[in-house]
Amino acid sequence: MIQVSVTDLRQHLPDYLKRVEAGEEIRITSRGRVVARIQPEQDSAEEARLWLESLRDSVTLGDIVSPIENVQWTADADNL
Repeated sequence: MIQVSVTDLRQHLPDYLKRVEAGEEIRITSRGRVVARIQPEQDSAEEARLWLESLRDSVTLGDIVSPIENVQWTADADNL
């Protein structure tokens, strides 16, 4: 992550935006104090899809909606 002053950011904005598009994060300073941050946009749907794909071979997913075959559901009778 790099830090640039507001003045430098104004003078070289297109260059810094290219760096952000490439995935870099930039902190903006004013009088030596960080006042803002520019970071690449993150697509949460894409991140979720990639996360689910990474779990593909490590998770077993079963049908939790359909009743289990040959089992009679007795509600809370078993817990009384």
